[in-house]
Amino acid sequence: MAEKKTLLVFAHDDEAVAFSDVEHLVSGVGKVNATVALAGAFAENDIERVIVLGTAGVVGHAGEDRPSLDTIYQVAKLIQHDFPLPSADVLPSGDIILPELQVTMATGDVFVSDDAQRTHISGLGASLVDMEGYAYASMCQRFNIPLQIFKIPSDYADSSTSMEEWDAIVKQKSVQLREFYDKNLRK
Repeated sequence: MAEKKTLLVFAHDDEAVAFSDVEHLVSGVGKVNATVALAGAFAENDIERVIVLGTAGVVGHAGEDRPSLDTIYQVAKLIQHDFPLPSADVLPSGDIILPELQVTMATGDVFVSDDAQRTHISGLGASLVDMEGYAYASMCQRFNIPLQIFKIPSDYADSSTSMEEWDAIVKQKSVQLREFYDKNLRK
């Protein structure tokens, strides 16, 4: 019988640059890539839990409860923002280790860099936005595998955000994620 293991997952190579010495999966960007990558990992391994580390855009408006670009948050609820029909919220079933830093995150297959999109997503009740979280959570829920998602914001998901800037920022955020991983998650 294969040893059960924790699967550490990133969506993009840049998010994982500080983890070259730690076994991990890079799923690829978007809900389809995330689903296919996790399905493959579940088929090939005996996974006891999944930990997702990565970046997300802030969609909350300026104010006291707006997520900070220098803080790591634990995602406690996921919604889809790009699906025209109602879809169930998904709640990751892993242990909450950041009770004061829990957020709702919206997922969609688009890089959000538009003020109107950001406002729409914020109106759905989300504080952060990414392109894979809902898929990861749905897969883990389907296979009854505990999931924890930790995100550090990379940008404000508005018209000031560009893909060129995002790549450089995300590599820096990977270092912060590694410090968090070593302190809080590494077994």
